[in-house]
Parts: sequence; structure tokens; C-alpha cells
Amino acid sequence: MIDVRHWWLILLLNTSAVLAEEAWQSPEYLQQAFNEVALHSEYVAGEQVVRKWQQPVKVWLEHHADQVEQHTMLAKYHLQHLSHITGHPILFAKSREEANFIVVFSHLQLWRNDIALVSGRLTLKPPADATCMFGLDLDEKQAIKKAWVVIPVDFAQERRQLLSCIVEESTQAMGLPNDSEKVYPSIFNDKTPETLLTGLDALLLKMLYLPAIKPGMRAAQVQPILARQLQQWQSDGTIQNAEKNVRQSALYEMMGF
Repeated sequence: MIDVRHWWLILLLNTSAVLAEEAWQSPEYLQQAFNEVALHSEYVAGEQVVRKWQQPVKVWLEHHADQVEQHTMLAKYHLQHLSHITGHPILFAKSREEANFIVVFSHLQLWRNDIALVSGRLTLKPPADATCMFGLDLDEKQAIKKAWVVIPVDFAQERRQLLSCIVEESTQAMGLPNDSEKVYPSIFNDKTPETLLTGLDALLLKMLYLPAIKPGMRAAQVQPILARQLQQWQSDGTIQNAEKNVRQSALYEMMGF
């Protein structure tokens, strides 16, 4: 004879397993993750405002290292992925002068000089523990008007972080400039092994590039907008399918995932 109480317990456990979600998929977690990554900065203390591109991003790749074709392909695939996720136009400039986003594939002996030149700040130096570096220039409304990334290829390869540098730094240059151990799983968490964008990262990018989210907004202004949107995404499956969808990219395919 079947114990009815035992049967109901099994049913309850199975139902809970189906309904269970990853911690990062809750709207509350996503709100907090956005606050950590978008409204703070890696190099500036305290809460910041929203920073994002309003104009089309025009990219120029500058090569001071070998394997130009490989580096170009990796950067191209990732930038295309960023444009697809955000819905924001990211194009390749016809010249360095036309570009507003410059990515320099440098060399360890050159990268301090390259940082100074591309940033226009001759005294700017990378943090002692950095493998690569990015920077943003903002207009008076806090929209991004210029961005740059410098990757010392030989140093990054030595640390097995070349792909991580391409993915993380160029993603941060879209307006998610902070690293945080509170955000997981994510390329913005230096304590985790993530190399390519996760479902959480993709949602953070989509949140940032919602039309209602404007440069210069503070947390109190952003919160109600995101709360409504996250409720919608929870209903329509956007959050649930985020991890599956983010893996449908040329870079994921190239890396064999």
C-alpha cells in the first residue's frame, strides 16, 4: 500500500525542483547586480550614475602584436554579440580618426605608453594587478563619448587571460565599469572562471540599454523602471532563457561551447 504522505512529499519535491531558479534569475538579485556593476566603478569610490552610449559605437582595432587575424576575429565576434544583446549599433570605423572606441592589442613593453597615448592622460598607469585596462570619456550628460581598451597580448597570454581581456574590457566599455564579487556567475567577478558572457551578463547589458534608462540617472530613478521590466521578462521567459540565448553566438561556437 502506498503511503499517501510519502507520495505527496515526492510530488512536492519534484514540483519545487521544476520551479526552482538560479539565484541570479530573481528580479531582486538582478536589481542588486545592476547597482553593483553599472552604478559603481572599478577605479572610483562611491555610487555613480548611469553611463551608456547614445551615439553609434565606431571601433578601431590597433595592432602592436602578432596574430592580427586571430585578435581581429575574436574582437569582431564579441562586438557583434554585444550589439545583438544591447540593440545598440557597433560598427568598425574606416579610420582611427573616425573611431570613438579604440582597442589596442599591445605588448607588455609598450602597454603603459599605449595607455597614455590612447587615453590622452600621460600620467595614467595600469593598476599593479591588472592584466589589461579600459577607460571611458563622458560628456556633460554622462553619455559615453569615447572609450578605449589596451591589452598587452604577451602578458595576457602568459596569464591565459587574452580572451577574458577582450570580452570583459570591451563589455565594461559599454557602460558596466565595475567588478564585484557579489555578482555571480559573471565576467565582472574576478573570483569566478567565466571567460565568455553569461546569461546574467547579457541581462545586465539589456537592462542598461533599455530606452527608458538614460545617462546620468541615479539608482532611485533606475529602480522602478527596472522593476517593471524585470517583471515582464520573468513572465515572458527572457530571464529563464537568458543563459541558453547568450550561448548562441559565434564566439561561443568558436570556443567549442
